[in-house]
Amino acid sequence: MPTQQPHVAPPASTSATTDNATRLESQPTSSAASASELASAKISLRAALRQFPDFPIPGIDFVDILPLFASHSLHTSLIRALELQVLLFNNSVKPDVIVGLDARGFLFGPSLALRLGASFAPVRKRGKLPGPTKEAMFEKEYGQDFFQIQSDAVTKGQKVLVVDDIIATGGSAEAAGNLVKQLGGDLIGFLFILELDFLKGRDKLDAPVVTLLKDDMMGK
Repeated sequence: MPTQQPHVAPPASTSATTDNATRLESQPTSSAASASELASAKISLRAALRQFPDFPIPGIDFVDILPLFASHSLHTSLIRALELQVLLFNNSVKPDVIVGLDARGFLFGPSLALRLGASFAPVRKRGKLPGPTKEAMFEKEYGQDFFQIQSDAVTKGQKVLVVDDIIATGGSAEAAGNLVKQLGGDLIGFLFILELDFLKGRDKLDAPVVTLLKDDMMGK
């Protein structure tokens, strides 16, 4: 009498097993690749900076970031590096709003916002923005100054990243952070291209601070 053979499921294909392994390993590999890409970009960006001694006054060594915008390839690399820096330092959490400081924060803030899928909001000196605004004061070497932001630039609960070209004493960045809080935003951090470490400006800021290019060219 013939007997029916039991049905045996075919073994999983090698390609399916490989695909599963690839999916499991994709996140760490992506993070490692991003870190490697960022490190490489920083080298080329750092090499492009120019230094001008005794500018704007004797005793000051000025580092010029404008060459980063004069070359299409360097400009592209800069925005990509800033994007990677944001994602790596903030566990891939993207901001809802990029707030750029007057005036060099405007050079790269809008482009970075586009890459991150965020909106851009400018912080400007008093009297430069139309409509209702919020205001914050900060100290400068010769006295006080004031920053303003439009009252509808940030809505309550939005995640906000403040950006500028350089952090020195930290007063202007602190004021920008205060403006974000006045509007009810969630201040997730500050991002700068350069930093004058010896002025300890980051000590004034109450959110994470990241500098893209650690500054060893600017002496005390």
